[in-house]
Amino acid sequence: MKPRISLLAGALLGGWLATRVIRTMRYSLRDKVVLITGGSRGLGLVLARHICAQGGSVALIARDRAELARAKADLAARDGTVLTVECDLLDGTQIQSAVQQIIDRFGRVDILINNAGIIEVGPLENMTREDFERAMRLHFWAAFELIAHVVPEMRIWGGGRIVNIASIGGKVAVPHLAAYSASKFALTGFSDAIRAELARDNIHVTTVAPGMMRTGSHVNAKFKGNHDREFAWFAASAGAPLISMNADRAARKILAACRRGQPSLTLTFAARGAILGNALFPNLTGYVMKVANRLLPGTGKKNGYHAWPGSQLHRLTPKWVTHLADAATARNNENHPKSL
Repeated sequence: MKPRISLLAGALLGGWLATRVIRTMRYSLRDKVVLITGGSRGLGLVLARHICAQGGSVALIARDRAELARAKADLAARDGTVLTVECDLLDGTQIQSAVQQIIDRFGRVDILINNAGIIEVGPLENMTREDFERAMRLHFWAAFELIAHVVPEMRIWGGGRIVNIASIGGKVAVPHLAAYSASKFALTGFSDAIRAELARDNIHVTTVAPGMMRTGSHVNAKFKGNHDREFAWFAASAGAPLISMNADRAARKILAACRRGQPSLTLTFAARGAILGNALFPNLTGYVMKVANRLLPGTGKKNGYHAWPGSQLHRLTPKWVTHLADAATARNNENHPKSL
C-alpha cells in the first residue's frame, strides 16, 4: 500500500511541476508592454532589465527626472525599448495622464507592476498621521488608481497581468514599520480580493510578499527616532545573506510567477517562515514581536520627529554593518536619493 501511495504522490508532484513549467513557457514576455512604477531604481529597475533581456518593452514611472534618465540609459545600453514618464504617484491626475501617455506610445499595457514604495522606519511615538497617509497614498491608492485605469483597457485587449509588490510587512506586522505595514496590508488585501473577479476577464493578479532584499534601497529609506541606530539595524537586515535575497534572483522569481499567473509569491525563506508561524501560532508570533521591539532603539526625544534619509546616516554607520547592502546601491541606481 505504501509504495502505491508514494507512486501516486510522486505522480501528482511531477504533474504539478510539469504544469508550472508549461504555463511559464506558454506566456512569453517577448513583445509585451510592461508598466513598472518606481522603475527608475531598485527592484523596479532590475525587473526592467530582465524584461528587456526577454524582448519586452518597458514603461517606467517615477518622480525624479534625473533618475529616469539614468535608468533609460542603463536599459538602452542593453538594447531595451524604454519609455520613461515623470509622474508623482501621489497625484491621481498625473497617474491618469501617465497611463494615457503609455497607451498612446505602445497602444496597450500587457502587464502592470505596482512596485513603487517608500519606507519610513521608527517608533510609533515618532510617527505622525501624515506618515501614515503618505504610505497609504503611495502603496494603496496609487496602485488602486493604476489598476482602475488599466483594467478596462486590458478587458478590451483580451486580458493581462497585474503584479502587486506588497511585502512580508503586509502579512506580518513589523515593529518600527507601522505605517509601512498598515499600507502594505491594505495593498495585500486589495490584491487578493480582486484576483478572483478579474480572472474571468483573463487578467491574472499576482501578490508578491518579499522579505528583505539587497536592492540598495536602505539609502533611500527615511528614519525617525534614534536615527543612526534605526538605520544600522535596518541596513544590516537588508544586507544579511541568511534573511535577505539578491535583487536579480528576486526579479527572476517575480517574473516567472507573473508568466504563470501565479496567485501569490513569497520571497525569502525567513519571510515564508514568519508568515507560516503567524498563521499557525499567532500568539507566539505576537510575543516574539514584543521581544523584538524591546531590542530595537527607543524614541529620539530631541529631534526624533524629523525624518532623515539613509544617505545622510550612512556615513555614521560602520562599513561592516552595511557593506552587503551597499554593494547593490550604485548598481541599481539607488545612490542619488531624491524621489519615490
